[in-house]
Amino acid sequence: MADLSTSFLGIKSPNPFWLASAPPTDRKTNVERAFRAGWGGVVWKTLGEAGPPVVNVSGARYGAVYGPDRRLMALNNIELITDRDLEINLQEIKEVKRKWPDRALVTSLMVPCDESSWQKILARVEETECDGVELNFGCPHGMSERGMGAAVGQVPEYIEMVARWCKAHTRMPVIVKLTPNITDIRAPARAAKAGGADAVSLINTINSLMGVDIDAMAPMHAIEGKGTHGGMCGPAVKPIALSMVSEIARDPETRGLPISAIGGVTTWRDAAEFIALGAGNVQVCTAAMTYGFKIVQEMISGLGNYMVSKGYRTIEDFRGRAVPNVTDWQYLNLNYVAKAEINQDLCIKCGRCHIVCEDTSHQAIFPIVDGKRKFVVNDDECVGCNLCVLVCPVESCITLVHRTQGVDPRTGLDYDRPAANWTTHPNNPGAVPVAG
Repeated sequence: MADLSTSFLGIKSPNPFWLASAPPTDRKTNVERAFRAGWGGVVWKTLGEAGPPVVNVSGARYGAVYGPDRRLMALNNIELITDRDLEINLQEIKEVKRKWPDRALVTSLMVPCDESSWQKILARVEETECDGVELNFGCPHGMSERGMGAAVGQVPEYIEMVARWCKAHTRMPVIVKLTPNITDIRAPARAAKAGGADAVSLINTINSLMGVDIDAMAPMHAIEGKGTHGGMCGPAVKPIALSMVSEIARDPETRGLPISAIGGVTTWRDAAEFIALGAGNVQVCTAAMTYGFKIVQEMISGLGNYMVSKGYRTIEDFRGRAVPNVTDWQYLNLNYVAKAEINQDLCIKCGRCHIVCEDTSHQAIFPIVDGKRKFVVNDDECVGCNLCVLVCPVESCITLVHRTQGVDPRTGLDYDRPAANWTTHPNNPGAVPVAG
């Protein structure tokens, strides 16, 4: 059997699946239900004190974007940090940690950007005996207008400063939660490391407006005709999260910095992808809010079965294995040649591949009538762009087939030929070799 247990910053949990700081982790009742369902850990919904009172709206806290069959692809949230009394939260955290000592319990925090505020709340949180703190530098709505959340996370100097304060005032591990609402995710990650942070978590929600009611001429899910931007999460944000996690994992300045990955994790496979990119665990929110806490049971069994099938005994056996294969565009093999092939036995003759190639690509697929209608690829025109594969409604009907090995134009050597004088690209150890 596979061992799914993790030790992230010394914080032990029976599996890598944690609930992210969000509505599902707002109180003892929810967290205990989650632990009974099998979650390995939780990050308690963000606590704060000082500043204006936190009052959440009623009537339209969430918005959504749907895929086919009303599948929830993205959720938008305008809820602020916890509006429950700080003392009640702290007491419940203490009770839950003592009752569930084998589960990870990290507390998310957000206070005004001054050292005394952080020092004060850290001392109180430390008394709960929780496993660590996560500094919420990501929330893009409501709190950012008050100079917190993403307003801090978008300024690397602030991240470094607050991280350094927190490391000076607590013995607990400090995780910095990063905002994706920034041009280059490496800058805030570097700042977190420079400030002494023990790890980073990402991504927080993406600033968004989910739609406009063109009859009412107001944002969707408005309150008395008025709406606002919020934070978007869910399956639709996963590609963005994967990219940002990979950037931190392969950056020489942050390589080795522990990562807690967040962003669209819905299945065990999603989790495995983030772990392959170096994440030590994954945090989940939207999937739990869509399907309930018991979804973790499918994640646990699925990941365990995958690991057994691959011969991986622990998470560490495959963590980070995909990182060397993420590179920059200029290091791709420009002589690699692939052509589309259509399996005529699987083809349903819908013609979608022909239409999209004819209208928007290279006119490489054409219909012929040879006893019956079928579609054929013209190799001379096909550039292997993959569009036909993606739009075909029949899985595996169209595939890209590798036709040549190619030669690296930078070295004149075959890609399969070893060369003792090659070195790896400094930003991507283990990637495609470049001349040294």
